[in-house]
Amino acid sequence: MGSPNISAACATTPVSNAISTDILEQAADWLMQLNSGTVSDEDRAACERWRRSSPDHARAWMRAELLLNKLGGLPPSLAISALDRPVDKGRRAAVVRLAILLAAVPTGWLAWRIAPSANASWHSMTATHITATGEQRSLTLADGSRVTLNTSTAVDVQFDTTQRLLQLRAGEIFIATSPDPAGIKGQHRPFRVSTAEGRLEALGTRFSVRQYDGRSEVSVLQGAVRIEPVNGRAGATHIIHAGQQASFTTDAANPPISADDAAIAWMHGMLLADSMRLADFARELARYRKGFVYCDPVLANMPVSGAFPITDTDRALTMLVSTYPLLAVSRLGGYWVTLVAR
Repeated sequence: MGSPNISAACATTPVSNAISTDILEQAADWLMQLNSGTVSDEDRAACERWRRSSPDHARAWMRAELLLNKLGGLPPSLAISALDRPVDKGRRAAVVRLAILLAAVPTGWLAWRIAPSANASWHSMTATHITATGEQRSLTLADGSRVTLNTSTAVDVQFDTTQRLLQLRAGEIFIATSPDPAGIKGQHRPFRVSTAEGRLEALGTRFSVRQYDGRSEVSVLQGAVRIEPVNGRAGATHIIHAGQQASFTTDAANPPISADDAAIAWMHGMLLADSMRLADFARELARYRKGFVYCDPVLANMPVSGAFPITDTDRALTMLVSTYPLLAVSRLGGYWVTLVAR
């Protein structure tokens, strides 16, 4: 096969929650019909019958409603009215594009991943520094600390007289802190990182922080990091030492475990997999390319091992399908890829 193109999250929800591509496309088709401006009562009744005919149909329609809430209605390019021409290529492409949107809704990445050009301005207005999909960037802060932003990352830098604060809005960062040269009257300004789940304080360290959906993760290479979940018990903190990593939610931090070298392999342009689930591998690789890939649920638990380049995801996918009994079926010029058994 030609040089494959993979560029998006595989099984962004657990396998048990996976909805087939066909059903997502059916939901997309109904969504377009009901927003076409020519919908009839019969159309609405037929859609309701479709929704009630299967639990998966109902779940797909819940995504459709969530999508409308996120977008405030369908974009004009998708809310087309030429619904009486099922073989029209333009309409077919619009249905598939909308199905891609529906697949993305549960991840919380909808706007940024699907429409980076439209949402880049949003991130620019609300974050000090951002990286696009596949981009990495290193910064030297005013205190001499170094911060490297991984793909699709947004971070605010907020230094004042009492603290040095980074607010991680999305993505992943690696930090090498420096002594504070500007503490007021010799007072030390703590170096902190804020995520949706809580706050981290560096205790003279090198560490990485990643924002997931509903949890944060820290991996410490040097020194130590203090974790304070936002809703944790008052005064309760958790110290993560060099060689350890831990995840935490808004309520509590999990016990630390030995740090996985794979956690910062991105700093060296690699994705390391050691018996990683195929669904997880594809989701990780997808962070570095635009688009989406859907895994056949029967393949989601296939173990994958190896070192794959994140700077050339076409090559990484070629390595994958040449090593494992897989095919990458491409649509929309590689924007939607489905991994199936060979």
